[in-house]
Amino acid sequence: MPSSLKDTTTLHNGVKMPWIGLGVFKVNEGSEVINAVMAALKHGYIHIDTAAIYQNEEGVGQAIKESGIPREELFLTSKVWNDDQGYDTTLQAFETSIKKLQVDYLDLYLIHWPVAGKYKDTWRALEKLYNEGKIRAIGVSNFHLHHLKDLLSEADIKPMVNQIEYHPHLTQKEIHDFCKQEGIQLEAWSPLKRGVLLDEPTLIEIGKKYNKTPAQVIIRWDLQNEVVTIPKSIKEHRIIENANVFDFKLTEDEIQQINELNKDERIGTNPEKYDQP
Repeated sequence: MPSSLKDTTTLHNGVKMPWIGLGVFKVNEGSEVINAVMAALKHGYIHIDTAAIYQNEEGVGQAIKESGIPREELFLTSKVWNDDQGYDTTLQAFETSIKKLQVDYLDLYLIHWPVAGKYKDTWRALEKLYNEGKIRAIGVSNFHLHHLKDLLSEADIKPMVNQIEYHPHLTQKEIHDFCKQEGIQLEAWSPLKRGVLLDEPTLIEIGKKYNKTPAQVIIRWDLQNEVVTIPKSIKEHRIIENANVFDFKLTEDEIQQINELNKDERIGTNPEKYDQP
């Protein structure tokens, strides 16, 4: 089990991906995103997750530059948006992203949503960029089981990561099991269900035992379920708190209790309706 923010899981191509990162969904471009990323980097985070549609890649890049941390010590993810999917447009979108981020390469580039009729061409573009050494790992986001199987039927390179909505109310066991079987690392977005889960009595009760918040219990549950997690916050004390999860361990019984909170309930868009973000 990971014991610090620097600890990593090894993707199927040998690239090491930190277990915990900072997500910046809906973090405003400019000082808000710069301050959040700077705070995370200051407190030991080395993994930052953004996307073209978040419209804050420039701020993320600025914070990385200002931090003075060598690029190779960081793990940076971005994603190609739906409107840019397709072979040539994805190649262009990637160039736009790395220019905004002020970097020469990405550690991970994801297809943001499985746009029907386009994601296979988009994937071919990612394979090209990967083969050219411009991306260290490639993956998908919000892919259901049928999307993954369809992509795998024609892909030359298997996705290294599938980033999905994943939290105690949406455990996605079938996809999780399939990804494990295929050697695809599962990654959780919205692990705290945008704050909804912080009032969940089971999580509060388990947290009391360890003197931890429900958020810390969830993040620890992610790690023990072998899921990479990217909790989002713009508050420095929360960014610190979200990473303070290495000094306790949930029992098998507690993990099971949390698993049983599943309701197959989403806070975000269903991937079958990706065109309504």
